[in-house]
Amino acid sequence: MEPQEEKPIIYTMENKPIVTCAGDQALFTSLYTPLAQQLPREPMEWRRTYGRAPKMIHLEANFVQFKEDLLPKEGNKALLTFPFLHIYWTDCCDTEVYKSSVKEDMTRWQSSLRVHGSADWVIVVVETSDAKKKNKTNILPRSSIVDKIRNDFCNKQNDRCVVLSDPLKDSSRSQESWSSFLLKLRTLLLMSFTKNLGRFEDDMRTLREKRTQPGWSFCEYFMVQEELAFVFEMLQQFEDALVQYDELDALFTQYVLNFGAGDGANWLGSFCAPVKAWSGLLLRRPIDMEKREGIQRGEASLLDLRSYLFSRQCTLLIFLQRPWEVTHRALELLHTCVQELRLLEVSVLEGALDCWVFLSCLEVLHRIEGCCDPAQLAANCSHTVGLWAYATDKLKCLGYLCGLVSDQGPTSEDLNRTVDLLAGLGDERPETVSSLQSPYKKLKEALSSVEAFERHYLELSHAAMEMYRAIGRMRSARLVGKSLAEFYMRKADPDHAESFLQDALRSYVSEGWNLPVTHTRKQIAACQKLLVRTEDYLQTSALLAGDGNLTSEEREHFCQEILTFAGQSTDSKAAQKVALSMTAFAQLTQLQFRPATASVHSGAALQVELRLRSLMPVPVPLEQLAASLHFSLEQAGTLGRAKGALRQPNPGIVHFPPGSSSGGPLQSSLAGGPALELDEIQDRSPSDNSLNSAGMVCKNTHLVMRCHDSGSSPDLPNCVSPAPVAMDDGAQMLKTHNVTLLPGDNSIVFTAPSGDPGTYTLRQLCATVGQVQFVLPHIYPLVQYEVYSQEPQLTVEPLTEPLLAGLPQKVRFTLQTGHYSVKKGDALQLSNTDSMPILPPSPSSPCAATILNAASERVGEASLSIQASEKVTSIVLPLTPPYHTLEFQLEVLCVIPSGPHRPPGERLTNGEVRHRPRSYSHPDTPMTAIDQRMSIDCPWSIYSTLLALTFYIPFKTKHSLLSAGNRKFIQVCVQNVSDVSFHLTEQHLTEQQQECSLELQSLNTKAQQLVSSKQCVFCLWEVKWKACLPACLQCVFSASFSPSAHQTSSFKPYHYDFQLERVTTLYSLRAEILPGAGEQSCHSGTLCGLEVSITRLAEPSEGEEEVEGQGETEGLRTTKLMYEVADSSSSWAVCGKSSGLVSMPLAVCATHKIHIEVMPLFAGHLPFPKIQVFKYLPHSALPAIQPDPDSCVENDTLSLLDKALDDQADTASIRSRGSVLSVGSGEQQQRGLPMPRLEPFNPGQVFNHSQGLQVLVLPATDDHVLEVNAT
Repeated sequence: MEPQEEKPIIYTMENKPIVTCAGDQALFTSLYTPLAQQLPREPMEWRRTYGRAPKMIHLEANFVQFKEDLLPKEGNKALLTFPFLHIYWTDCCDTEVYKSSVKEDMTRWQSSLRVHGSADWVIVVVETSDAKKKNKTNILPRSSIVDKIRNDFCNKQNDRCVVLSDPLKDSSRSQESWSSFLLKLRTLLLMSFTKNLGRFEDDMRTLREKRTQPGWSFCEYFMVQEELAFVFEMLQQFEDALVQYDELDALFTQYVLNFGAGDGANWLGSFCAPVKAWSGLLLRRPIDMEKREGIQRGEASLLDLRSYLFSRQCTLLIFLQRPWEVTHRALELLHTCVQELRLLEVSVLEGALDCWVFLSCLEVLHRIEGCCDPAQLAANCSHTVGLWAYATDKLKCLGYLCGLVSDQGPTSEDLNRTVDLLAGLGDERPETVSSLQSPYKKLKEALSSVEAFERHYLELSHAAMEMYRAIGRMRSARLVGKSLAEFYMRKADPDHAESFLQDALRSYVSEGWNLPVTHTRKQIAACQKLLVRTEDYLQTSALLAGDGNLTSEEREHFCQEILTFAGQSTDSKAAQKVALSMTAFAQLTQLQFRPATASVHSGAALQVELRLRSLMPVPVPLEQLAASLHFSLEQAGTLGRAKGALRQPNPGIVHFPPGSSSGGPLQSSLAGGPALELDEIQDRSPSDNSLNSAGMVCKNTHLVMRCHDSGSSPDLPNCVSPAPVAMDDGAQMLKTHNVTLLPGDNSIVFTAPSGDPGTYTLRQLCATVGQVQFVLPHIYPLVQYEVYSQEPQLTVEPLTEPLLAGLPQKVRFTLQTGHYSVKKGDALQLSNTDSMPILPPSPSSPCAATILNAASERVGEASLSIQASEKVTSIVLPLTPPYHTLEFQLEVLCVIPSGPHRPPGERLTNGEVRHRPRSYSHPDTPMTAIDQRMSIDCPWSIYSTLLALTFYIPFKTKHSLLSAGNRKFIQVCVQNVSDVSFHLTEQHLTEQQQECSLELQSLNTKAQQLVSSKQCVFCLWEVKWKACLPACLQCVFSASFSPSAHQTSSFKPYHYDFQLERVTTLYSLRAEILPGAGEQSCHSGTLCGLEVSITRLAEPSEGEEEVEGQGETEGLRTTKLMYEVADSSSSWAVCGKSSGLVSMPLAVCATHKIHIEVMPLFAGHLPFPKIQVFKYLPHSALPAIQPDPDSCVENDTLSLLDKALDDQADTASIRSRGSVLSVGSGEQQQRGLPMPRLEPFNPGQVFNHSQGLQVLVLPATDDHVLEVNAT
């Protein structure tokens, strides 16, 4: 075999790039095998033009002997026959031989290449050891022969001459030589590919751009671009090859669309010829040469072009291992071809296109089955089910066309049509002759007889339905089933047809397809009539009679079917009536109660008005219209409350949305379950009827929670076969007879029973027409009315919110008599309290009571007789019938508590000990709340009724002690926290002690002041004493107030008690800052002296002696004080010790001075550093008496004592809080050992004369930046 003599096979999948070999053919033959094996082993990176991504490819080549006939001629664009590289082989090592023959042969070879413009060549010089041994005399060094060849032929391309050393030997030198040679050969071959393919693509692009010119042919362009696809396929770049065919597909499709829009190309005329063959797709050949040649000659039809194009795409997709994309493309292709034939107005025999689609679907499915195993096919049936369904539909069309579905069988005309269709199929292809299940055989057999057609059609239909069900596409499965039902109806088999129609109808109803629902119901009605299913047929007829999608004649026909059956007389008395769903007959739109509260007492009249919208096209006479009632005796029925279903903007009226009168809140009927019957439950206190808790309960849980069969039909409002309905046998019913329902809205009035107290629920509605009953099984929303027997209820509520303490406030008493009748002499006994007395009415405006009926209508008015004693206020009630309401108003006054004084215990009328009302802070208002309870004895009960009212104190009062040396001042702040403005007058401050040792001099100038809402008024008194200031001051602040809006109202008193302890000034504190030595003023950054003087101003008291008198120095009793100097404004730096202990004599005018060095940090008028003094209590001292929580916290504005250690600055010279307040370690404190401690002085006990003073600090002399701190 000599591979160089073989011509490449052009149109097979084994094509390889052509490489010509010239020179020593025997040499090349010896090297052909290793060269062909090693060339494709290593991949090469192919970098293409136009920024396309590089790819790794394995290069192969078809090595042939060089002939000038293989060189491309001018204008030849074929790439498969194009030689990409030319190689000249020689092993010459003799100069004489080179000059005599080899050089001339190379020259002729290069001349031929140059003439044909081939610049891709290489010269291979093979060096062998055997040639050296044969002729040693004339052998020159190999380098000299190579140099001569390079000088003669490769002047500017030295890399075009390659040396291959000992290629047939197994040595390292040979392997290196082979590697170098193969790399060079791959590189040159890849460069030739890139260059020639780029030139070809440019020519192809130029040809495509000429498509608007006259004479341009799509078929010619098709062959050119397919040549490029063949080259990519030859290089195993299947993705790029597929792109070429996709571009051709898109280009042709665009031309067809333009033709349909009126912009047609001349070359499209060849594709508009009538279709004469419809043999389907051919996917079992890599290339259908017959159709390709037809395209090349311009004689192909539209189906031929599409079939060939898809077969090539299918082949490439199989190579790319994307078989499922083939199915999607095939389905799209089949639909596209049908549309394109219509756009191009191509003449096609009726049924021919159905044959072509059917054969193509099966051909694609067989091709996919050939490259996938059964497990893959089953797992990916979602990709193939579309083809199965399309083939089924086309086979059905062929059966109808050829008369294979009718009862009589095909006629002669049908047989002639079948013969014409089979003739267009042609002969069976050789690839499928041996196959028993080929598409050709299946179609031919299916059209041969009625039985064969039915077998094939049912097989395809059931296969498509099973696949749709397997992938969860139930809608599509039911659509195929509906097609099967039509087939069975044509075959006069309604029993099989009905089940498929029911499935389809269920899908249409759930998705809201109105027209398909109507059409399917008509088909079902025909089936049921043939099957003599009377009840089902009547139900379907009722649905169709009320369907607005039908004509009037059709609706009247189905309505008359119902009336005809209802009017039939039966001899059997035991014959049961036919129960149908009312949803198809009429709709309950509205229900109205009279009275609107839907709550009446026992024996009262109650009417129920129903509004029904008849869906029938003609008037329908009803023998009886009844509604069943469910009675329940519940505790809630004795409270007289309206049900939740009636709590709407229009009380007493319940609206039923369309389709919801028999459904649940969320259309529970769509879910296949009964309606939810929901009710509310309330837990109320038996004493005052207050609501403790509320909830909801489902009254038909046993029905809602019942398991349903997944395959059963849901009880849809528009379904053909709803769940069986029956009228409950109820003891009580609403009934009316001989009613005629007109088309549209109708109003029917019932009288509801109201004998027994309880809750009545409307459950069902039934309309009887002869032998037919239309039943509404569930009424939703839930409709209830209540018959109650109510206990008397007494409530007290304020007329205005909030109730203000200290002022007369009106409250409303509401008595709901219930079943009790107020008789003559009945009275309410109210217990009197000092904290909330009931004010008697004035003679000019006596107290009157209003009587209301159950509908809240005023029916009378009577005056009240009120008699008050020391402990009880008696209110005589007027005569009031049962189930009425009695209302009257009284004035009460809540006394504002003044202080912690507790009166002696007293008891209420019911014997309970009266508890003084306690004030507390309410979270929703800044006012302080007071709960007042009253006990009321009612004539209908042996128990007392306790009612509570909440009052709010309109004021918040605070007090503070102010000091100026030994002078003391008391300030009282009254804040109005209510929304009402008041006038405040007669402000007084007095002592509570029996012996008045103080003089409280008022500094208030205004006798009356206006206190607006959320505003404050301050009052000030100076405290003067004669002998000595007492240790504890107990004071009472009193004033009178009145609302500013009422000019004539009287002023009400207001008192505020408070206590002040340890108010004597014990120490005086003075500080002075002195400049440094030799300086007249303080300078920033320079040390200054801080001199602090602490002076004792008062003799020690007994309590102070017990606590502080622990030391003695030079015969004087002393106490220890802790001082601390800190600066919170960061203006001073304390240098050295900032705190220490001072032993202070307990004698008047005793003074102790402390010197501390400080440094100002800024220039300007700086405030003095903060100086604080604490009591230092040794471990043996008793803790100081804790102040009363009610006592004041002084706000000393004249001698403002700084806060404790909380406000200390965090500086390096100041100790932490723990080091100041605790002397011992934390461990010792945890063990409970007695440790010294610090205790702050009470407000006013230490007066700081230097508080608020400032000192002038000048800037340093060498500062370039002036910093001034202005405070």
